[in-house]
Amino acid sequence: MELILLKDVTNLGDKHEVVTVKDGYGRNYLIPQGIAIVANSMNRRKLAELKRREEAIETKRLDEYKAIVDKIGGQVLRIAAKAGTSGKIFGSVTNVQLGQALKDQLDVDVDRHKIHLTEDVKMLGSYTADLKLHKEVITQLAFEVVQD
Repeated sequence: MELILLKDVTNLGDKHEVVTVKDGYGRNYLIPQGIAIVANSMNRRKLAELKRREEAIETKRLDEYKAIVDKIGGQVLRIAAKAGTSGKIFGSVTNVQLGQALKDQLDVDVDRHKIHLTEDVKMLGSYTADLKLHKEVITQLAFEVVQD
């Protein structure tokens, strides 16, 4: 079954991409969840218009994204976590915690889905995460996990 993705799906494809999936996966999960639509001829024609509209919206937000990157640049977030004597933290640091730290410490509101951790954060120390606000605006976000 060929589908047009309406959202980014991990290990499947990006938004507005035409993908081939098994019928059951498409019919029982992707379509009912509003993640994809059937890639018939009418929907393929609508895809070009949909892409154009969303590109215009993202282009308008480009200046906002660049301002966020300027505000974040050079800043190091501090994430407090409970840890054992060896420095291993209980649990791990997630993109949700990074998004909340951005909001609390720098007064920047970023969707958690735009924050991508490059490695598992399970120890105290310094790390970086990728912040992908737009396909043209990608930056590194430095953060430090400290003892709570």
